[in-house]
Parts: sequence; C-alpha cells; structure tokens
Amino acid sequence: MSGSVLSIARPAAAATNGHSILAKQLNCNGNGTSGGAAKTTVASAITPPKQPQLAAKVIQQSQIICFDVDSTVICEEGIDELAEYCGKGSEVARVTKEAMGGAMTFQDALKIRLNIIQPTQQQVRDFIAERPSTLTKNVKRFVSHLKAEGKQVYLVSGGFDCLIAPVATELGIPLANVYANKMLFDYLGNYDSFDISQPTSRSGGKAEAISIIKQRYNEDSLITMIGDGATDLEAVPPANYFIGFGGNVVRPEVYRRAQYYVTDFEQLMGQNE
Repeated sequence: MSGSVLSIARPAAAATNGHSILAKQLNCNGNGTSGGAAKTTVASAITPPKQPQLAAKVIQQSQIICFDVDSTVICEEGIDELAEYCGKGSEVARVTKEAMGGAMTFQDALKIRLNIIQPTQQQVRDFIAERPSTLTKNVKRFVSHLKAEGKQVYLVSGGFDCLIAPVATELGIPLANVYANKMLFDYLGNYDSFDISQPTSRSGGKAEAISIIKQRYNEDSLITMIGDGATDLEAVPPANYFIGFGGNVVRPEVYRRAQYYVTDFEQLMGQNE
C-alpha cells in the first residue's frame, strides 16, 4: 500500500492533511461513542461459536494473520458510511443489494457506487475526522496479543486505504501491511476514479492479495484469514485456514460453510489472556 492514503490521479495543488484520526474502540460492555456500536445485530449476540478452542489453536499455529476490515475489525461498512455522509446512502444501498444478488461483478459494483457518491478529497478528509471508525470489541487487545506472539498481521479489504489507514495506525499495523483499494482524485481534489490495478478491486482479489503476502515468507508458513464475508471465506486457498467472525453481523452462508466461527476476538486468545 502506498504511504499516501488520499491518492491523486494527477498532481495535487496541495498536500493531504496529515492529521491522524484514530478509531474509537468499544468498551467491554459493547458501548461505543459512534453509531457503529449499535450495528451489532441480535443474530450476532445469540449465534453460538463453532469450535472456538480449535480456532484458537489454529491462531497459535499460524505465523500470518490476515483480517478483513469492514464489519470485522471495525463495526461499520466504510463505503456505506461514506455514502450516507455524502447524502447518497439510499442510492448506494440499492446497488449494494444488487451486487450481493450476483447482478454485477465486484469491480462494476465498486465503480457504480463511487460514481454515485463522487466524494471530493475534502469530503473524505472531513468524513474521517467527523466519523472515525469504531473498532470492534477486543480487536485491539487481540492484535496486540498476536504481535506479542511474533505473528505478522495484515489487513486485507475491499474497502479504501484512506478510510482504513487510521484504523491500521490505531492497531499498530504498518501501512505496508494493508491491502485495499485506492481512490484517485484530480488536481482540484474532485473524485476521478479508483485504482483498478489493486488486487482487492476485483472478484477473487483477497485470495490474490494473500498469494502476494505468501510469497514474502517461507513456504511452510501458515496463513489464517479472519472475516465476516464470503470473499473472506473464499480466500482459502491460498490461505491455509479461515475463521468466520460474527461479532458485528452474521452472514448465514458464511456461518454455515465455516469450519471455525467466533463472535468475539477474545475467543481466539484461548487461556493466554
């Protein structure tokens, strides 16, 4: 991932705002200070985990842990929140529903949604400042636990790097360990397009990103993907394991197909924490 989180299609007239907006974390009671906390569904509260002890052992045995971001590391879906902020929430939600029904490819859906939102560079900055993402309960503690164990931690998302960078910073994850999409802006700061060369911009992109990550390490290194969605589940292979996460929202198909499933990151720390 590039160090610049607000990418420019052509040279910008001014540098991007360097102010770092840190994500807000839910407390142990699940009460956050932004709207994200309220989005934890009733289904996630009553869904039983699947083999959490074995899932914790999978984490112990893995050298590399990859997380989805939206509805996994954070409570929200970033592009939906941005759309709502820009006054395009209902229009984008309609496209999202069509995309989930298989009516279009992931890249086409991404293109249509961004063409509807047309966020300016300033709007994105303001959105990040005014509506910081809400970290999922216990994720910060879990990531600290993984790093203390010497594991490599990555964020692999179909969302956008400019929205994810503050989250990575709060979790202490290097931006080089973030695989996400990039918005491009023209020299006036108007939305131009998004970078279609990024693997996560297309269907099967998370598996492609994990293949790239895998090349950095020994062949026998084990990679585990954690996420709430079907695209996370389909990252195996090349990932060795998948652990479904339903702490914010439960996707029935993912829950049905996942061998391991947890609803709280604390369940993955075993008896060590």
